[in-house]
Amino acid sequence: MRALTVIPGRKRSLALTEMPEPEPAEGDLLVDALAVGVCGTDKEIADAEYGTAPPGADRLVIGHESLGRVRQAPDGSGFAPGDLVVGVVRRPDPVPCGACAIGRFDECRNGRYTERGIKQLDGYASEVWTVEADYAVKLDPGLAEVGVLMEPTSVVAKAWEQVDKIGGRSWFEPKSVLVTGAGPIGLLAALIGVQRGLDVHVLDLVTDGPKPDLVADLGATYHHEGIDSMVKDGEPDIVIEATGASQLVFEAIGATGAFGVTCLTGVSPAGRSVNVDAGSLNREVVLENDAVVGSVNANLEHYAAAARVLAEADRDWLARLITRRVPIERFDEAFGVGGGNVKAVIDLDTAAA
Repeated sequence: MRALTVIPGRKRSLALTEMPEPEPAEGDLLVDALAVGVCGTDKEIADAEYGTAPPGADRLVIGHESLGRVRQAPDGSGFAPGDLVVGVVRRPDPVPCGACAIGRFDECRNGRYTERGIKQLDGYASEVWTVEADYAVKLDPGLAEVGVLMEPTSVVAKAWEQVDKIGGRSWFEPKSVLVTGAGPIGLLAALIGVQRGLDVHVLDLVTDGPKPDLVADLGATYHHEGIDSMVKDGEPDIVIEATGASQLVFEAIGATGAFGVTCLTGVSPAGRSVNVDAGSLNREVVLENDAVVGSVNANLEHYAAAARVLAEADRDWLARLITRRVPIERFDEAFGVGGGNVKAVIDLDTAAA
């Protein structure tokens, strides 16, 4: 079979590699891959910024945004051949820490977790893969074209869970949300906001291309002139920050109304300085009882929530998030999409080729 692999730590090592098909261990599903999504994490691994191969291996199969169809499933697993599935990314540490012990491996305390396609475990960018039945999630059969969006949706589902938990510390009836960034995470965050009946606003830099139309077709409002122009007509109750742009992060924290919740999902690059009026920001956060939380990764509950979000969403709208789809032979085209694009996906379904 073919797989997309890198030598972690070595630039320009991303390659299509011939590998033997995996043998399912006891309790594993054997899955024929349909597609794998490409995100910033994959690009950073390809650029040798991080990533760790499995013990004893030189190469890492990348890909953590999976979609496949079950070929073989063990009796009693709850899965059957033909089921549409995704594989969960993270596995708990072997100790385990307290969070991992209760299934919150997305919040591992000691850092000894592993991750498919990222850290010490091969990923899903191969024509065939295996996954433990306990770490597979079944999708609605009608999501075959868009189910590859499951993993980023799970990340957003967790972000919304964090907002709910923090807001729930007191009376909390939010009416509006600002999402900064109209990439996959931002647009999926906006989708959930609309599904919740909120007044949704999305801020991004581009003025044309698919992003403004995708926001409008959700029934949300698109902005491109900065946070100040957006909040002049009313401060949002919630901000979900999905860019990691350093200056914008601080502007987002200061944008909410009283008792506002800001959830940071974008990772900022290190080594960049910004000018911030820290005193004013601190004063606002304290005097308005605001809260700021970081959120990353997802556990099984978030994947289940994501499956429900996708099942309830308009399939045509979801399909339009995928603005570039290429066969595995042209994988390099999925790693060079520009800012006007939304989501790049690599097709792995050899039967459809």
